[in-house]
Amino acid sequence: MLCRLASAGRSGAKLTAPLGCLVSRQKHTLPDLPYDYGALEPHINAEIMQLHHSKHHATYVNNLNVAEEKYKEALAKGDVTAQVSLQPALKFNGGGHINHTIFWTNLSPNGGGEPKGELMEAIKRDFGSFANFKEKLTAVSVGVQGSGWGWLGYNKEQGRLQIAACANQDPLQGTTGLIPLLGIDVWEHAYYLQYKNVRPDYLKAIWNVINWENVSSRYATSKK
Repeated sequence: MLCRLASAGRSGAKLTAPLGCLVSRQKHTLPDLPYDYGALEPHINAEIMQLHHSKHHATYVNNLNVAEEKYKEALAKGDVTAQVSLQPALKFNGGGHINHTIFWTNLSPNGGGEPKGELMEAIKRDFGSFANFKEKLTAVSVGVQGSGWGWLGYNKEQGRLQIAACANQDPLQGTTGLIPLLGIDVWEHAYYLQYKNVRPDYLKAIWNVINWENVSSRYATSKK
């Protein structure tokens, strides 16, 4: 998808490259969860996980496929106006698919505690302590107005970790340049059935299921 989005809005000559990507692409599919819907209880209940994965994420995937098909048709026709008009749908649904695909792997029934090794050293270097990092990411996530995400990302250019918030389904890397390591979904569908409108309670609970092995693996890969 990145090759398609990156080329949007350029001259007509440049639009032929993403057309090749679209013609040969496979349709996006909903990834399987690496655990059962009820595996994260009591911190995130099974009903939330089932609806979040099988309904919300599935909708982003389906709508992304539809938007990409329309985009392919617009490219074939050389209809730049249609290509531009499809950008919000590509960004929203593409971001929703990217974000949730990361989110599921960032969670684990065997999660919680604190990271180890290089990730922990980097957290201490860039935030002073794990407690400070946890407090800052929680505060940023609580502070998202409306729907969005709190993120721990890696700034490859500066070689350091950064915390950021993204509105709606804006993908972290595509909108900030940071490589996503840990994302916390603060859309109400991620917690309302269990925590109602008390987002801080949800954020307190989610630290018990953070998959630090996955986050550490993403950090190691991001530095290559």
